[in-house]
Amino acid sequence: MARQVEGTESDQETGFTQSGRRLLLFGGRKYGPVANILIRLAVAVGALAIAASLVYFERDCYEDNGVLGAITWIDAFYYATVSLSTTGYGDIAPVCQSARLANVLVITPLRFIFLIVLIGTTIEVLTRKTRQEWRTRNWRKHVENHTIVVGYGVKGRSAARSLKDAGYDGNTIVVVAPDRDSVDLATRDGLVGIVGDGRSEEVLKDAAVEKAGRVIVATDEDDTSVLVTLTARRLARPSCTIVAAVRESQNADILRQSGANNVIPTAESAGRLMGLSVISNTAGEIMEDLLDSTRGLEVVEREITREQLGLSPAQLDASGQLVLAVIRNGIAHRFDTDVIRQLESGDRLVVIQNSEQQ
Repeated sequence: MARQVEGTESDQETGFTQSGRRLLLFGGRKYGPVANILIRLAVAVGALAIAASLVYFERDCYEDNGVLGAITWIDAFYYATVSLSTTGYGDIAPVCQSARLANVLVITPLRFIFLIVLIGTTIEVLTRKTRQEWRTRNWRKHVENHTIVVGYGVKGRSAARSLKDAGYDGNTIVVVAPDRDSVDLATRDGLVGIVGDGRSEEVLKDAAVEKAGRVIVATDEDDTSVLVTLTARRLARPSCTIVAAVRESQNADILRQSGANNVIPTAESAGRLMGLSVISNTAGEIMEDLLDSTRGLEVVEREITREQLGLSPAQLDASGQLVLAVIRNGIAHRFDTDVIRQLESGDRLVVIQNSEQQ
């Protein structure tokens, strides 16, 4: 997969295409300058070695200044070098049909590869630019019900990691951040990135917010979160779920009024967890376990299985899955309401289960 590569330095800084739209940055393997040079050097040396070996092993079909079959390894490498870098000097030439055929079928393609390596920087820039623009257009054309994460600090990275742990494809998670370093980190994590201010309507449109299924607002300032939430709610479809983090709990109502479906008070939540851990070490460990999706217990939402039709939530509890809520017709019925007595087709469950129990 490619990172964003533009033809000019200003293009690299702004991240815009010639049409004025931002390029998306995709995750994948990325090589530094030294690694790129070493790779090209290895390709060039490999091409020379193949060509020289071919000439040497068919040395009886080559003449050197009229002398047939007097080709040494040095002569073979000399012929390979001048043949791959130029059209040759004519002092060493193939005379047999097999040797001439080998020049056509092997030496000539190796010459193209060698020349591409020599001018590889220019070709690489053009190729990456074209490929990146194609991938960007193709992504915007086909993306649907994806997740946008605004901000890639500690909260944003944790949210994206939870989605990936839950099985979401990295190409359906778009990170929007104002600095290139954060976006580069997101692409290294296998996500799609876009450099821009999440408060901007144009930036969110570039992230296809109108087709998004979820927006996670994980900025570091509450006022920024409010503006991002307002903009996202105005542009997104009504069914889009917006979850926002808030540092101060008194700002939670403002975020809900701005259009957030769920608001997470990060500072207070962390404080309560620390207090709970002090009061009850076991309770604190269980909560910590629930928050870590990679081990132990986890909270998941899923559809009921065919075998669970007609069962009661209590019967599921006995099987090792603790039912927290049953979602029926879009309404969540918690375990303490005792409204759902039997599971019906179309019900969804929110359960606590072992992370290895899928």
